[in-house]
Amino acid sequence: MLKKYYLQFKQSAVLDYSGTHSLFARINCYRNLSNFAVGCLLSRVSQQVATLYRKSAFTLAETLIVMGIIGVVAALTLPNLNSSTANKEKVAKLQKIYSNLQDAFGRAEAVYGPTDEWCLGISSDNCKKRFFERISEFMKYQKKCTITDNCSLKLNAGYGTGGDIKNYSLILNDGTIVSIEGNHDAVSGKAEIKIDIDGLNKGKNASCYDYFGLQFRHNKGVYYNAGDVGLSIHPDNDNYRCTSWILENVNMDYLKCNDLKFGTKTTCK
Repeated sequence: MLKKYYLQFKQSAVLDYSGTHSLFARINCYRNLSNFAVGCLLSRVSQQVATLYRKSAFTLAETLIVMGIIGVVAALTLPNLNSSTANKEKVAKLQKIYSNLQDAFGRAEAVYGPTDEWCLGISSDNCKKRFFERISEFMKYQKKCTITDNCSLKLNAGYGTGGDIKNYSLILNDGTIVSIEGNHDAVSGKAEIKIDIDGLNKGKNASCYDYFGLQFRHNKGVYYNAGDVGLSIHPDNDNYRCTSWILENVNMDYLKCNDLKFGTKTTCK
């Protein structure tokens, strides 16, 4: 009799592999069996459940293949993501420096008068020093660098033959170097501003990558020359054009594609 019940249960169980609920439900049909028989049947149910779990799991080989694919995709995409993030940080830093310089020049003129009067009656060297001292008074920085100090901007390409640029400079709190050179020009109160976003001995030290330029005029303030519509932009352009591009279009996409133009195509997307 026990054998008969067991065979009936076995046949019923193997017809349904959809889950443990239906298997355990069938046990209720055989409560009149002896404890021994019930034990045998429960053992059979456990085997069926184990089989179901084994069929639904991934093998080691499948898991390794999936992990390998994820690794390849990550290796291809992470460098681009890192580069994009670094460029966005440079754009944000340049925007901040531009704003801070505008504020510093404006406050200096409010205290010391128009810049076109700063250099009246003094030498060119003293003019440069005066511009630097008066502007730096309204900037936040960690170090001042004179012409003779060993913390000048270093340019590898894109500005003459490269090399050190011996101007009065400020090393800002974030490591950026700002060089301020006032010119002996009583008419315009002119100053040239060079910016190394990465600071000393970091990055490419090249125009359009981490080296940029702004200008100051008494009647214009700190400014950049807006690019003419249709003017092309490339990494080998001068730092002033690249500065204009970044402040106008808020990107450095000229490092990724070579068909960008002011006012027409302003992004690689």
